[in-house]
Amino acid sequence: MDFRLSEEIVFMKKNVRDFVQTEVEAVAMQIEEENKIPKRIIELSKELGLFGLSIPEEYGGLGIGMVGKCALYEEIGATHNGYTTLIGAHTGIGTVGIVEMGNEDQKRKYLPAMAAGEKIGAFALTEPEAGSNATNLRTTAVKKGDKYILNGTKHYITNATEADVFTVMAVTDPTKGAKGITSFIVEKDFPGFHIGAVEKKMGLRGSHSAEVILEDCEIPVENVLGTEGQGYVNALKILANGRAGLAARNLGSCQKLLDMSTTFAQQRVQFNVPIIEQQAVAHMLAEMAMEIEALRSFTYRVAWMVEEGMKVIKEAAMLKLFGSEVYNRVADKAVQVHGGIGYIADYPIERYFRDARITRIYEGTSEIQKNIIAGQLKKEYQI
Repeated sequence: MDFRLSEEIVFMKKNVRDFVQTEVEAVAMQIEEENKIPKRIIELSKELGLFGLSIPEEYGGLGIGMVGKCALYEEIGATHNGYTTLIGAHTGIGTVGIVEMGNEDQKRKYLPAMAAGEKIGAFALTEPEAGSNATNLRTTAVKKGDKYILNGTKHYITNATEADVFTVMAVTDPTKGAKGITSFIVEKDFPGFHIGAVEKKMGLRGSHSAEVILEDCEIPVENVLGTEGQGYVNALKILANGRAGLAARNLGSCQKLLDMSTTFAQQRVQFNVPIIEQQAVAHMLAEMAMEIEALRSFTYRVAWMVEEGMKVIKEAAMLKLFGSEVYNRVADKAVQVHGGIGYIADYPIERYFRDARITRIYEGTSEIQKNIIAGQLKKEYQI
């Protein structure tokens, strides 16, 4: 395994780090207070090419492999997680389906605008009765002539209020279970498409999740993504592909928390010495650093496996599980190291603590990842 980065990625990684530290961090509290990412930050992100990380160069993107993409995600993760999620959801589950499973006409129609950030992507799978049990979808798609008519409601859809292009899963044949699900490329301006209630969340301010309501929504037949009946398989591929990227974003947040905690521990004096001299605090920092380094190695190993075209169902699930659990443990220790300041909303530690919690839920709960891992082990050790 070779995790060395090309000169191009090293250069871009530095540019993204500078952008995050000077531009995004400067407005992090503004994002938190206004629940909105400033337009200027979005425009600067477009100029850096951040909306096109996953999109091949021939369609206007940067065409970066998974290892390089994780290196950039790590930098993006070291700032406000609302901004991180906007970018990550678009470049991950919002565009990967079209890149990996779209036909040439679909790619040429949608990807250039998505790479430029002119159109934002979103992934609409979850429903009121179908979260972890994705095969329990109630949204239907009925073919009528040269169109499919979609009816149903999705919820908790990240980027819903900003997105222009949605990858939507719907049931085309209810008699076939998982094999009766089909994925569609749906534009926000299609007849019968509506955005419903915007969710009020514990964290991730600036990143908006909302209902997507489909009422006799008309989808051209050419907007079927892949083939009919392959939607559930598509969804699994899209989610698995994105898990290394999500882990890298978690890794960036963890490293930021360790940096802040170590600096604070050297500056904060109690009992006439910096608190880093107190063994209890020093041990928390050591534990944070150890878990972060383990997460870093695991993240880039899975990213390398993805680039090599290897099967990563089990490893991606392990990484998603491990990355989210590490983030939550690191955030908890960061609050403890900072003490009272860590609990105050005027400081960023409290924000990271709240934002970390969703990582154990979205894109597959920790419990679902364990089920996936166990299922793969059963296949490997079948007797």
